[in-house]
Amino acid sequence: MNIKNKRLYNSVKKIFIKHKLSSHHAEISTRALLNAEIVGAYGHGLSRLKMYCDRIKKNVINPKPKIKIKKISQSISHIDADNSIGFVAADIAIKKAIQNAKQTGLGLVAVKNSGHYGLSGYYAEQAVKENLITMIYTNAPPAIAPHGARKSLFGTNPICFGTPSGSKAPFIFDSSISIINRGKIRFASKNNQKLPVGVALDKFGKPTTDANKALKGVQLPIAGFRGSGLAWMVDILSGVLTGGNHSGKVKDPFEDFTGPQNIGHLFITFKTNLFVKDYNQRIKDNIKRVKRLPKVKGIKEIMYPGQNKYKRYKMNLKKEIKISKIIKKELEILKN
Repeated sequence: MNIKNKRLYNSVKKIFIKHKLSSHHAEISTRALLNAEIVGAYGHGLSRLKMYCDRIKKNVINPKPKIKIKKISQSISHIDADNSIGFVAADIAIKKAIQNAKQTGLGLVAVKNSGHYGLSGYYAEQAVKENLITMIYTNAPPAIAPHGARKSLFGTNPICFGTPSGSKAPFIFDSSISIINRGKIRFASKNNQKLPVGVALDKFGKPTTDANKALKGVQLPIAGFRGSGLAWMVDILSGVLTGGNHSGKVKDPFEDFTGPQNIGHLFITFKTNLFVKDYNQRIKDNIKRVKRLPKVKGIKEIMYPGQNKYKRYKMNLKKEIKISKIIKKELEILKN
């Protein structure tokens, strides 16, 4: 991290400490937020800092959680996050999943009583660096209407998959099941930006490019009923299975301060050599075959998921993080 970004890092960390997070928990949270800025996922970056601080002040995020890890087997663990900030719960969970997988070949960790944890891919990268394959699921506040319904119930519920790629850039597929993730809509709303056509409906069911109307309406899922089905699957895996809230009960972190979110997460990690000893060579061959395919006009290289993000990360890591006037103003208020 360059010197200018180090100043920003110290500033954000101090804000979290001011809001009663321990130095260690503040560090975990700050790194996750700034990582989102560096990879260009601004909707999951500093634009959410005020929200986390507001929820701590309203006593719906516990800044001093007593997190409990229940050992179910050598491979399986269940974590009660005690309404901690989501970054901390997810950090503990992915590290436990990695530890379990290294010991037994498989790590399965469920989390309940957590909150929004940022980018799933951020945690997947940690597992991939340990030469593990990972799948990660988390649910979210209502934004997607189940297929055939007029009212939103499922969250944008991201699906994340990660694997070593045989090169420096890990293969990380991290995608919400909505056409556009909710963080981007929040970011557009805060910065008075229009949305692309065809990603959301207003509360009357009409297409809209107004971010504020979209937040009060319904987001559209990828691939119609298939996207709705994937959202339901994630709601089951991360909510029903873990003991977290589900079926529309996850509270909106920006607007609903009536209680903790109780988001559920599910982390699955496993060794690459469980069934074959030459996985790393096989994945290299797999990617090479795809990249050698004939390309459509205008495409220089067929990229695998995570490759472009890795390039962006390496490039932006040397640059100063640019933040909008609105975010700067929020930072100043939060510091004082």
